[in-house]
Amino acid sequence: MLSHLLTFVFFLLIGLEIRQGLEKPRDALLPGICALGGMLLPAIIFISLNPGSPAWAVSMPTDVALALAALSLLGKRIKPDVRFFLLTLAIADDFFSLLVIGIFFRSELSLDSFVYTLGAALIGFLLPLRAQMIRVLSPIVTFIVIPLYIAINLLAQLDFTQATSVVSLSLIVSRVIGKVLGITITAWLLVKITSLTYPRNVRLYDIVGIGFLSGMGLTVSMVIAEITVTSNVELSQIRMGLFIAALISGLLGLLWLKRSPVAQ
Repeated sequence: MLSHLLTFVFFLLIGLEIRQGLEKPRDALLPGICALGGMLLPAIIFISLNPGSPAWAVSMPTDVALALAALSLLGKRIKPDVRFFLLTLAIADDFFSLLVIGIFFRSELSLDSFVYTLGAALIGFLLPLRAQMIRVLSPIVTFIVIPLYIAINLLAQLDFTQATSVVSLSLIVSRVIGKVLGITITAWLLVKITSLTYPRNVRLYDIVGIGFLSGMGLTVSMVIAEITVTSNVELSQIRMGLFIAALISGLLGLLWLKRSPVAQ
């Protein structure tokens, strides 16, 4: 019951943030398409390594709170435009993750799971006073909801003997490598062949770091895993893969962005 309540609040915030992000569609275009590239490549890698596995969508989502929390460790070294790009990309990622759940896994959704995932996001999308609610809910979700959810559904159930399983290793590869390559290559191609440009004060170098941080995905990925995977063994393997991938992605992102020129 507590897990469902935490999930509801988390997806409610996702709905609020998606609606807020749509208010400036032009600013969201490049990071939004990059988010899509950063979801497709990990899924392709995972499916290639695990043909037929229902867990392919677990490799796709980014956790905005985790990525931004990691980014905040670098303080004023990080340019506001880089933070905004990551935030917009992660919100777009959440939107596409909702579409994946709704399109590919609607038959696995019970009424309860629909209410606390897609239903909660829809409520958030339709609510008024979005800016005010986001200001209230963001710290609650970042510092209470997500840590509790991760502790209950991930950390308390980690089985380190599964760290070298095919599913775990496939998730690590698809998230750590697939995310950064998918996001970076998509950004480079879009700027190269279209009229889109990098945002002010954001370079391709910065987008690589953003791509690494985007490999941190626990909450939405675990929700998808619990909806789609019926095997307790595979769930255990997924938990380990997500946990290790988040640690490696976060560390690589911080080390990469630490070398970026300090914001003026």
